[in-house]
Amino acid sequence: MKQIILILMLTIVLLPSCKKDSGDNQTVTSEVVVIENAIINTPTTWYSNKKYLLKGFNYVDRTTLTIQPGTIIKGDKATKGSLIIKPGAKIIAEGTVTSPIVFTSNQPKGSRQPGDWGGVIILGNARVNKNPSVIEGENITTFGGDNNSDNSGILKYVRIEFAGIPFETDKEINGLTLAGVGSNTIIDYVQVSHSGDDSFEWFGGTVNASHLIAYSGVDDDFDSDNGYSGLVQYGLALRNPVIADQCSCSTSNGIESDNDGSGSAATPQTSAKFANLSFILGEEPCDAKYNSAIQIRRNSGIHIYNSLVIGAFNNAGLEIKDASTQSNYTSGLCQIRGLALLNQASPTKGVDGTIFSNNNNFTNWTLTSLGLNSNFNNLITPVLLPASNSLLLNSGVTLPSGFQNNSIVGAFGSQDWTSGWANFDPQNVSY
Repeated sequence: MKQIILILMLTIVLLPSCKKDSGDNQTVTSEVVVIENAIINTPTTWYSNKKYLLKGFNYVDRTTLTIQPGTIIKGDKATKGSLIIKPGAKIIAEGTVTSPIVFTSNQPKGSRQPGDWGGVIILGNARVNKNPSVIEGENITTFGGDNNSDNSGILKYVRIEFAGIPFETDKEINGLTLAGVGSNTIIDYVQVSHSGDDSFEWFGGTVNASHLIAYSGVDDDFDSDNGYSGLVQYGLALRNPVIADQCSCSTSNGIESDNDGSGSAATPQTSAKFANLSFILGEEPCDAKYNSAIQIRRNSGIHIYNSLVIGAFNNAGLEIKDASTQSNYTSGLCQIRGLALLNQASPTKGVDGTIFSNNNNFTNWTLTSLGLNSNFNNLITPVLLPASNSLLLNSGVTLPSGFQNNSIVGAFGSQDWTSGWANFDPQNVSY
């Protein structure tokens, strides 16, 4: 009979005894369950009245892991604790506004850092343009296939904090990695904070996502590669201007998008559509390693609609980097419509000015006309909603099919969808 392979360490906190938990076939203590180098291959539930510690690589394989609302899962630094959902498996992590599920560092309050643990990796059977496709660093588990409607489960009202540890030199795991994930997967209301690499990265796949927060990350906020073609709507990237990627091979961007690492014509081409994003860089001056708010390169064909960039990114607000990607832009294969750029010395680079200006894009707005609260870029207590007379509320273009229709530029209209479940000061939370 198949068993869950778990190595469990017992932490006695309140009660000295342990018991067999009939729901998931685990032996647990009164408070902490240590999951070490586990292969979970029968249906398993993690409960909100316990805390979980991930040590090493932990896999969900051909089964479903369910996580109750309010559950706290910590990652171990020394062993690079990580959770990997393999193709054909599912994670059902559906928190609530008042009881979000939290993946965080096992370091004590006040001592947490980006890259304290690995991260959450979800792998599916949807199409990618690279074969074979394996997880960086782990270099074993493959992903991708022909099932674009694949279902890897649900992440909803989930926070992922202080992840992104390097497994190899210059090969870090992201806060949330979505690789070959199919369109029947639900990704909604997810915050990645203080990631040591990218906050969110998609490697191929067709999964849609909404209500995403990339907070104070080190590398890129939203990174798309290898044929990703989903829809992403309502995303906030709030950046600390003094924290950026110091790797010699990388710079920090809001969006970074490639077709693949060499810029080839491999299919499916990266063609994701992003709408209603806000990229906000905190007060100047910013680190020299900040590059562009939006960098599209290496033959990517992504689309961006009704989005906002505020901050002195060193290179540009929008950068279309190379000849193949610029050709995609002039041919309409890469569309930029309803984009507002404020406070960059060079709002655009590599962008055809006529096409840009003819598509309801703006570089002449002012902070006053946006009607934003003076704390809109406060890193601990941001006030995100625009005033009722703001240009942001009614200047957007008509969005393509599949998006929730609105006229908003940026991530916020009259509702603060971060309220209740998000946290902009995870360093000082006692978990």
